Amino acid sequence: MKAVWYEQNGDADVLSFGDMPDPEPGQDEVRVRIVSSGINPSDWKRRQGLTAAMGYPKVVPHQDGAGVIDQVGTGVPASRIGERVWLYQCQIGRAFGTAAQFTVQPAIRAIPLNVNATFSQGACLGVPAMTAHRCLFADGPLTGKTVLVPGGAGAVGNYAIQLAKLDGAQVISTISSDEKANIAKSAGADHVVNYRTEDVVKRVMDMTGGAGVDHIVEVDFAGNFEISQQVLKPNSVLAVYAAGSPPQPPVPLQFNVSNVNVRMVLVYDMPESAKTAATEDINRLVEQNKLSHLLGPSFPLEAAAEAQRAVEGGAIGNVILDVSSGT
Repeated sequence: MKAVWYEQNGDADVLSFGDMPDPEPGQDEVRVRIVSSGINPSDWKRRQGLTAAMGYPKVVPHQDGAGVIDQVGTGVPASRIGERVWLYQCQIGRAFGTAAQFTVQPAIRAIPLNVNATFSQGACLGVPAMTAHRCLFADGPLTGKTVLVPGGAGAVGNYAIQLAKLDGAQVISTISSDEKANIAKSAGADHVVNYRTEDVVKRVMDMTGGAGVDHIVEVDFAGNFEISQQVLKPNSVLAVYAAGSPPQPPVPLQFNVSNVNVRMVLVYDMPESAKTAATEDINRLVEQNKLSHLLGPSFPLEAAAEAQRAVEGGAIGNVILDVSSGT
């Protein structure tokens, strides 16, 4: 099979493209012919060694993907052969992710993909949608609450807006440009605030009648902390999925109100029950055709280095590798 891999941490130049042996599924595993491989910031950070050192002599990157099961191992029903699936958490505790024509994964990580979603869209559902789901629903339903989503034009933020609205929340999103404002509004944001040109605290407090927000889905804990301190209600939630740049907020955390639950979210370490809840809810919404997907640029498999650089450079939308054809 054709694949992309690296044998040492470093910049995108360490990525190689070439031939590798076809993998074979073992006990409770499936082999998936990859159609689309999704790229997330955690992928290039792992490659650089910022979040994980080399755990294996050779690593095929990328956690997310979508394709068709073409082989099953013992313990997996043969009826799954031919099934369209989306994949998540493919390169945690394993050497080989989805940047290849085939990948072998635990059967529980291969989630049926409804025909309402393309493979490219399916490759967006792992890290982005599941992270948004956990940030929003780990602390209960959102009906009647106000949710602030910084970075509503980002992959996680865009899904967070949609999921919060579908659960009955009012959503405010902060953005940095008119283009990103339109993306956030298209996802369902009730209000957008340009943090480059507007006073975010004043705007948020005006929008909420001085009450503040119940819940924040935070992409930049450090950069937005001064705002978070001032706009959160008592008994609110600050769900953080990205820390941002130093300096980090001081500890103990000082909020203007009491009983703020700060939840640090990393999709790979979520309880299995939370992963199951996320995949079930996401699949239900895909089946009902209620989720839109923010697709960014796509690249062929052999251009994986260019694709990872695009993610590292802040490309808008989910960056995808087109690995093979599929229906």
